[in-house]
Amino acid sequence: MTSPSPDARRPVVIVDDVHVEYKVFATGKRPTAADRRSLNLRGRGKQMRTVHALKGVSFTAYENDSIGVIGTNGSGKSTLMRAIVGLTSTSRGAIYAQSRPSLLGVGAALMKDLSGDRNIILGGLAMGFTMEEIEENYDDIVSFAGLEKFIDLPMRAYSSGMTARLKFAIASVKTHEILIVDEALAVGDRTFRQRSEARIREIRDNAGTVFLVSHSMKSIKDTCSRVIWLDQGTLVMDGDPDEVIAAYNKAQDK
Repeated sequence: MTSPSPDARRPVVIVDDVHVEYKVFATGKRPTAADRRSLNLRGRGKQMRTVHALKGVSFTAYENDSIGVIGTNGSGKSTLMRAIVGLTSTSRGAIYAQSRPSLLGVGAALMKDLSGDRNIILGGLAMGFTMEEIEENYDDIVSFAGLEKFIDLPMRAYSSGMTARLKFAIASVKTHEILIVDEALAVGDRTFRQRSEARIREIRDNAGTVFLVSHSMKSIKDTCSRVIWLDQGTLVMDGDPDEVIAAYNKAQDK
């Protein structure tokens, strides 16, 4: 079966010449070894410096797209995702979305002193679920996270992987039209990563659009139908996953 061309599908997110700049204070002079040892940077005269995190990024995402976002640390990946969600303001350009994008994660709502069971309720309510919807999805969340034997323990007893699995299970059970996943697949064992990738494909196949930020090229290839490569805030390449990843890897080998 031939996939429809992008132009035949509904645009869901339009990123139009987006720039993100923010200002930070700098000392204006590289610290000496003595300064670093003493942490004494006083008296050097702070200067305001502008960081240009995104530089004229433009692309259109369509329904059913699953878009991998790759690039080295500091390339602007998370800044772009936060701008799409609305957590970071654009300095220039504009972002248009068909519906409100969702950034995968309910971490701010979860409490380590409460049990996993209580946190499922708390996280579900934070995402807008009713108690009935939480009850309907409860068993699926616990099973997906693989926490059947630990769900009654306080989250402070969980490993970082167990915590991340629970967050993913709660957040991904909801139907999203536009979902942004930032490195969530980097946690957990192989079986959980496979379940996570399958869940993302399920969201995409239900007319959703997914952005996946990851350093795992395997996860990108297994999950995404398209890849965007950012470098120092600039969109370098946008296209077929194999082609973009091959070009990216070649650039890293230089």
